[in-house]
Formats: sequence, C-alpha cells, structure tokens
Amino acid sequence: MATTSPLRQRMIEDMTIRNLSRATQQSDIYAVRKFSRHFGRSPDRLGIEDVRAYQLHLIAQKRPCSHINQTACALRFFYGVTLGRQEAFERIVTGRKPEKLPPVLSPEEIARLLEAVAGLRNRVALTTAYAAGLRIGEVCRLKVTSIDSRRMLIHVEGGKGAKDRYAMLSPRLLDILSRVLEASASQPVAVSRS
Repeated sequence: MATTSPLRQRMIEDMTIRNLSRATQQSDIYAVRKFSRHFGRSPDRLGIEDVRAYQLHLIAQKRPCSHINQTACALRFFYGVTLGRQEAFERIVTGRKPEKLPPVLSPEEIARLLEAVAGLRNRVALTTAYAAGLRIGEVCRLKVTSIDSRRMLIHVEGGKGAKDRYAMLSPRLLDILSRVLEASASQPVAVSRS
C-alpha cells in the first residue's frame, strides 16, 4: 500500500472536517495531483500564477467548463484551506458555463409528439401540461371545477411549494378539454353489482 504524503493527508483531513463526500475528496485529490504532475513539482511549491497557467492549459486542451471549474475549486480549497493562503479564494476563479438554450419544437413537431402518445387520457394530460405550462403532478390534481372558461384560467391547487396559482387557458386547450368532457359524459357508466 502506497504511503500518503503529509500534505495530501492534511488536505484529506481538511475535507473530512468539512464533511465533504468521499467522491468530492477523491476528485479534489485527483485534480491537485494532475496539477502537480503537469508542472513536475509539489503543489505547495507552486503558486497562484501557476494555477492560472494550468487553467489556460486546460482551456487550450478544450476541456469542458465543468472539468475546469472542478479543478479550480479543488485548487482553491488546497491553497485557501490546506495551505492557508487567503488570496486563493479571490484569485483562483471559476468560469461561467455557457448557457445553452433548450430546444424549441416547432408546432408540427409538438403535434406529432402529442399524436404519438397512446391513450386519450394520457394525450390530454400531456397536452394540458404543455399548453398551460403545468407540472405533471399539477395536471393529475386538476378537477373539472379547476377550469374557469369565462376568465380563461386554470386554477392549480397545491402546485410547487404547496401553493395555489392560476395558469392561462388557451382557447384551443379549452376546446380539447370540452370535447373530452362531452365524450366522457356520453359514455355509459359501468356499475358493478356484487
């Protein structure tokens, strides 16, 4: 079994005191080890400018932003906590993750998606969730009395944070819900006789 250097042991103890998870401890130790190997010197003999140079090296290698930020956090912890260099918290920075816009489906793609859903009940639930911007749990709790066709609103009870709110009701969704209610009202009710 390999011996652990006093510096590495100190960092592990610092992370343990702060109740960092085992996975975080392992990834931080790995990041500091890679940083040290890159320069071929012990990390306590390297400075903040070396950290900056290493970050630029990772960027040049086209490493993902998450990898670069995780490395920066590990080095910030190592220099700021384990070595007690307070300037590390200000000088070792993380990058901003590029914001990715979610894919926006065309009306034709939405129609195909909703048509592919098996079962009328499931299709209407998904259509309602999409059209009104509801969570699936909110859709499941809807009642006929939740629909206010005069004000074109849906009363959502017990939404996120157990709060009530209103969602907009589009004329097209109102038409779909009305047709489904009419169809279900005309169906005979099965009564079980025991």
